[in-house]
Amino acid sequence: MNDISFDDFLKVELRVGRVLAAEVFAEARKPAYKLQVDFGPEIGIRKSSAQITQLYQPHDLVGRLVVGVVNFPRKQIGPLMSECLITGFHNADGHVALCVPDGDVPLGTRLL
Repeated sequence: MNDISFDDFLKVELRVGRVLAAEVFAEARKPAYKLQVDFGPEIGIRKSSAQITQLYQPHDLVGRLVVGVVNFPRKQIGPLMSECLITGFHNADGHVALCVPDGDVPLGTRLL
């Protein structure tokens, strides 16, 4: 593992957002959902692809808070232009569990 400075860490904009919509991403190579996430008035609504199909159903995601990286360059994923990266952790089975705040915080709040 390489050490980084606090300034390096601050370059990554990790923000809280709320999932507004989630649907199966049928065109994806690996099972995934298309998400629309509201990161508040400063950042707005961003689209993302998330490979979280093993632990979540689309209807369970709507309304949930998530943590996303909002300052990566946009990336074309099949027909979807991904505008953020939703974060998570691999569990013991290799499935992705979302990284989420344990309480309600304002949309767009930065992780520090």
